Amino acid sequence: MILTTIIVIVILFLALGFYNASKLQHIHIQKTVNIQADLETVYNNVVYLKNFKKWSPFYEVDPNQKTSIKGEDGQVGAQFHWEGNNGKDLGYQEIKEIKNLAYIKMECDIQKPFKANPTFEYAFSKNGNSVKVTQDFNLKSGFVDSFFMWLFGAKKDMSKMNARGMELLKIACEKE
Repeated sequence: MILTTIIVIVILFLALGFYNASKLQHIHIQKTVNIQADLETVYNNVVYLKNFKKWSPFYEVDPNQKTSIKGEDGQVGAQFHWEGNNGKDLGYQEIKEIKNLAYIKMECDIQKPFKANPTFEYAFSKNGNSVKVTQDFNLKSGFVDSFFMWLFGAKKDMSKMNARGMELLKIACEKE
């Protein structure tokens, strides 16, 4: 009887996990912030990768990470490389598309602690005396990765990090 109960619980857990994992194969997180600064200041803080340390939630968590920029900063093809957490975090993000003062698309190539290729898209628009910035985060993953993301609550953590990044961008831009 105990063995049957354990087997039923395991089957129910796996069924719930697989159901929830299927919903995490494509993660979309959107965050918006209004920043009291001019459009050029806000846009430049995002398009120039050298400014990323000012508002990166990852740099806030690990200020000792090693970073480098490859390519012409602020242009399509420029890359921001990082190695942090004593070598446990490794990857880069690359500018893929730019529409001057309006839109930036970046794609990440994360190699550690897991492999992933999320994209970040930033849209900028004047909103009275402020600038509205909308960040769209997208991540596609396989079924097994999705299961583990569900198991460890990764989407919630991603959402918190993206929200913190937008808060830090607002703080950095409003200081200038």
